[in-house]
Amino acid sequence: MSTVNAAGEVELINRQLLEYFGKPAGELKNWVTSDTVHPDDLPRMIDAWRRAFEAGQPLDLEIRSRRVDGVYRWCHLRSSPQRDAEGRIVRWYSLGTDIDERKRAEDELEKAFDEIKRLKDSLHDENIVLREQIDQVFMFEEIIGSSPTLKEILSCIVKVAPTDSTVLITGETGTGKELIARAIHKSSQRAGQPFISVNCAAIPSSLIASELFGHEKGAFTGALQRRQGRFELAHSGTIFLDEIGELPQETQIALLRVLQERQFERVGGNRALSTNVRVIAATNRDLAAAIALGAFRADLFYRLNVFPIHVPPLRDRKEDIPMLVEFFVKRYADKARKRIIKIDKNTLRLCQSYPWPGNIRELQNIVERSVIFCAEDTFRIDEAWLSCSNAPRLKSSGPLIKSLKSYEKELIEAALAESNGKVAGPNGAAAKLGIPRSTLDLKIKQLSIKKSTIR
Repeated sequence: MSTVNAAGEVELINRQLLEYFGKPAGELKNWVTSDTVHPDDLPRMIDAWRRAFEAGQPLDLEIRSRRVDGVYRWCHLRSSPQRDAEGRIVRWYSLGTDIDERKRAEDELEKAFDEIKRLKDSLHDENIVLREQIDQVFMFEEIIGSSPTLKEILSCIVKVAPTDSTVLITGETGTGKELIARAIHKSSQRAGQPFISVNCAAIPSSLIASELFGHEKGAFTGALQRRQGRFELAHSGTIFLDEIGELPQETQIALLRVLQERQFERVGGNRALSTNVRVIAATNRDLAAAIALGAFRADLFYRLNVFPIHVPPLRDRKEDIPMLVEFFVKRYADKARKRIIKIDKNTLRLCQSYPWPGNIRELQNIVERSVIFCAEDTFRIDEAWLSCSNAPRLKSSGPLIKSLKSYEKELIEAALAESNGKVAGPNGAAAKLGIPRSTLDLKIKQLSIKKSTIR
């Protein structure tokens, strides 16, 4: 501790300070000319004292001071003025504290933070590069080929991706409709936001509204707490509604409101929630026929069908098959740690002549299976696996594709007869016809079909 008078002269220096510096009091009182303060910090200390005297405000400063052993250590200097009854400063009381250990710890901590920041920035850069690489691999892996039809699809993706327009993707099962949707999202301004995929056919009709829009606590039995729906989770991003043709009528109405007003309500709630989400839908059904049957709302169809993209089946772009086979062979050979350097020419001819009812998904599975069996460096597919007789065929009671009431009634009665009058369930008439149970019940009523007489 020390004191300084109003003129700036050192008056008193305590014993601890004298021992710390190892200098006589007279030398310490002339600290401006001594080596007690580090030369680099001395001008700053003189300027701080000058401003403190002029303003009459306390001084708070960190400087390096030369200890008795000749080592400069960081010290914290605090000085406060003492005033007389009239408010004039009569002296300054100063306290010096050795903070060298704390200062070194702070320096080490700052270095650690700098290193963490450097590593974080490096990791961020690596992550960006990795994401770009993943995106490139993803695009190459899933949307592969050079056929004119595929090029047209890619052209559509490039055109529609930057917009917020609703997209309706149609095509058979296994053609890669979700991959087209992901490609649109990744090429859009929403690429950094969530991509939420919902398979409407995989969710029970009683739960689909809750799954899409969420529910409030107590909305139904088992709703023990509020739950966000997929539209809330997809906020600012993209929601992909696969198998949109399987939505129940009441959910279609709610979805129509989202598309028209960008608002929805949770199940059991009465407050309208706004949403900023891009909608991409997909179906393998004939929605025009479903509209004619009353199974799908026409106004919803027109809202979804802003920018239609049809994904052709693999049999309609056979020129892409060799490239796909080559890619899948390499992928599964690497996974199986097998060295396959050639693809049998006859195998490629078989692949191009096969109709692929399961499309790319079926091709991928057969290639993977063949790689597992492959014991040589040449890839071959068992010809028996590509027999057209193994391809599933549509039964006479398949999906309804005509709107004439007489034909509808004939098909429905045939399906009911085949299912012994049963409507619901995996072996029921609704499943055989490829339509929701609620739709079939409505058509049975409209066409005056008596289930009890059909066995």
